[in-house]
Amino acid sequence: MEAGAGGLPQVPFRQFLLKIHSLCNLSCDYCYVYFAADQSWRRRPGVMALDTVRQAVDRIAEHAREHRLPMVRIILHGGEPLLVGKAHLGELLTVLAERLAPEVEVRCSLQSNGTLLDHDFLELLLRHRVGVAVSLDGSPVAHDRHRRFANGRPSHARVAGALRLLNNPRHRELFVGLLCTVDLANDPVETYEALLEFSAPRVDFLLPHGTWEYPPPGLGHREVPPARPPADGPPDEPTPYAQWLAAAFDRWFDAPRKETRVRMFEEIISGVLGGAVHTEAFGLAPVDLVVVDADGTMQHSDSLKVVAEGAPETGLDIFRHSFSDALTTETVRRRQAGLLGLGKVCRACALVQVCGGGLYTHRHHHTEGFANPSVYCRDLADFITHVRSRLSTALAHPDGTPEALGPHHPSAPS
Repeated sequence: MEAGAGGLPQVPFRQFLLKIHSLCNLSCDYCYVYFAADQSWRRRPGVMALDTVRQAVDRIAEHAREHRLPMVRIILHGGEPLLVGKAHLGELLTVLAERLAPEVEVRCSLQSNGTLLDHDFLELLLRHRVGVAVSLDGSPVAHDRHRRFANGRPSHARVAGALRLLNNPRHRELFVGLLCTVDLANDPVETYEALLEFSAPRVDFLLPHGTWEYPPPGLGHREVPPARPPADGPPDEPTPYAQWLAAAFDRWFDAPRKETRVRMFEEIISGVLGGAVHTEAFGLAPVDLVVVDADGTMQHSDSLKVVAEGAPETGLDIFRHSFSDALTTETVRRRQAGLLGLGKVCRACALVQVCGGGLYTHRHHHTEGFANPSVYCRDLADFITHVRSRLSTALAHPDGTPEALGPHHPSAPS
């Protein structure tokens, strides 16, 4: 295995996100694909052709053989991936089964807005054992504030109907979870409880994308923290996202039984207790995901579209390059370098093992690149501190052991 940044060994890709459709039938006003700085979707084909799928699958198999991977994850994404239609999706999944499954164990999932998910799609996904994650932002009012069709029609009712189908005993095993983008205008407890209505096995809370130059809603302009914090501590700024997440966390944590898994909360608990943190938005684990767009180009994380035109590009494609070639790019090397890949402020921070500098995209400043803390730095610090405080109190009773956390211990069964 070749060495990466700082002499650390490179980690092979284990997650491959395939952008099988470039367009979407919703017009969510916070979408990082269509309403951000990078507008490359306009130049992509609408659908990933089957020849491109075959080449991508062959490259994944090559990567698995080269790095002796026992398992890979395939994520079908868009736009809205179900816009490819049932026939094309069926052919695509057959290609995966015939060309990749004999080489390596494949765990496949699909991320959808849910508006097209019907019985026939679910039957197709069931035959191929494809998990389904659905975007839902909470109650009808909360969800429909942003997630509407292009003509302005709300989408919550359609998504709710799809989730009821997904929760049918025949299809329930496909249900991966719900993705919820945090909106400060929505009550955190009401949002969490609205998600609970659909019995999701897992919830992922996502922070809206932003950078130091283009901050997320509610944060306003903030200065990048200096290399050395001032003697009287960081500026006293409000941390609305920390407050939102803390309220949702307390509702989840104080429940007498585990109602659902919340990925962000469980990962932070694990980190605070000294365990591993395995998520793109937290911790120091090396990135192991690569994106293949509909035209076969290899890209870094989609969220980089908020940074600048071309920011996600690697300059590589699956027709001329291997995935191991993508491991040599500067961005991947930095994102696999752990502590060494962070800026001075983060490396000196007591919370770095948990926070990990935050999501790579959220660190960007137009003059200083990515060697900064997250634009959410103070919110993340306040929220992690809140979780640590709650854990300290819980561990003080009754016996001071991690098992005292009961259903919220990271090792507790779901």
